[in-house]
Amino acid sequence: MQLTDLNSAGGIGANCLFLEWNGLNIVIDSGLNPKKDGLDALPAFDCLEGKRVDLILVTHCHLDHIGALPVLVRRHPEARVIMSLPSHVLAARMLHNSCNIMMRLRGERGIADYPLYTHREVTHLHKKISAILYYRTCRIEHGPHDLEVTMNPVGHVPGAAGFRLNYQGISVYITGDCLFTPQRILDSGTKIEGTCDILITETTRGATERVPTSDRESEVTRLLAGIGEVMGAGGSVLIPAFAFGRMQEILSIVHDGWKRGILSPCPVYGSGLGISLADYFDEITRKLGGLNFRKSILRELKLRALPEDFNPTGGMHNGRNGQVPALYVLSSGMMVENTPSYAAAAALLANPRNAVFFVGYCDPDTPGGRLLRTAPGEPFLFEELDHTTTLDASVVRFDLSSHADREELLHQAEALQPQAIVLTHGDTEARGWFASQLSGSLPDARVIDPQPLAPVSLL
Repeated sequence: MQLTDLNSAGGIGANCLFLEWNGLNIVIDSGLNPKKDGLDALPAFDCLEGKRVDLILVTHCHLDHIGALPVLVRRHPEARVIMSLPSHVLAARMLHNSCNIMMRLRGERGIADYPLYTHREVTHLHKKISAILYYRTCRIEHGPHDLEVTMNPVGHVPGAAGFRLNYQGISVYITGDCLFTPQRILDSGTKIEGTCDILITETTRGATERVPTSDRESEVTRLLAGIGEVMGAGGSVLIPAFAFGRMQEILSIVHDGWKRGILSPCPVYGSGLGISLADYFDEITRKLGGLNFRKSILRELKLRALPEDFNPTGGMHNGRNGQVPALYVLSSGMMVENTPSYAAAAALLANPRNAVFFVGYCDPDTPGGRLLRTAPGEPFLFEELDHTTTLDASVVRFDLSSHADREELLHQAEALQPQAIVLTHGDTEARGWFASQLSGSLPDARVIDPQPLAPVSLL
């Protein structure tokens, strides 16, 4: 039994694992690397050349987990694809949007590889996905043995799932990306019960020490107070947010702030995908449950789409010259190039009355990560816009991560008592913390930090 990490860059990116298990071949997730373009953004699918893929498991619909799925299915049409029912509702919308972006980038930047897949392929893929209910065991025939697959909700984003697999007397649990604290739009994830032989766990927040005096609700209170303070002084606030999950969460928090009188009504701008996903969230809430979101929130906020003529270097709505202060909740959460949040930051940073509030993980190598390291008064380069501005606006980080604290994941691992633990979805420092802690608390377990593209034996 062996596992290969097909994310050639390592860390967090084109998340994709290949599990070879006594003649059964399983791929876990199939994502795109948001920091790379074209074919370089794909997992190393060439490692699967000449091998059969029996099953593809999708933990959730963030593009770093699902964005390359149509390419994988094109190469391995024999594979069965399994995800949760909410993910099935959302997957096609996420992938069609990805296709649209690739088409635009092909024209704007001349990336010949794009699009990596077509709208027709996305539609075909959507029809062949097997969507299963949480907690209901699905049996998949494979030769003389059945593989048992059971999913549990793990928070993080709507549809996110952990997978328990049982095959030939061996059990594997895959955490996926998880959060065990309730969000405004989503209940907390559930921890798996019992034990397992192999645990494959995310490690995103391994380098982030828990602050005993802080919790999610206190951070929400701090965020609302920060928005009120900046806008009360005539400034605008940009909140870079992932279009899927985080944008709807932040809009729900702002809506609640309005209802409770904590915030005064103001112009609120969103960006395309995050707005349209509200329809899907509303559908999941009504038909499947498990979400606490209604599209009426957007109507009550009078949410506006970012204007198409938005001038990222012209200071639009930046609090100067009598402009009305505004709140911008825009993708991407890491302020990646060629996204609405990247453009808005270019317009807002030079004004000391404005602020940029980060509410989630930022890869250090992304523009968002670089901005967080920039000192006040220093120049900041928006390379894609050929624009440099002085950082005079406030830049603040709020701990509203959709990933579980490292201590919670550590305790889950200790409770499951696995023989082997595979560390995934985390940078080097994060994985290092987990490796050190687990080696001490579970001395009889093998702790495996797989190197990209190098098969490693699990049992």
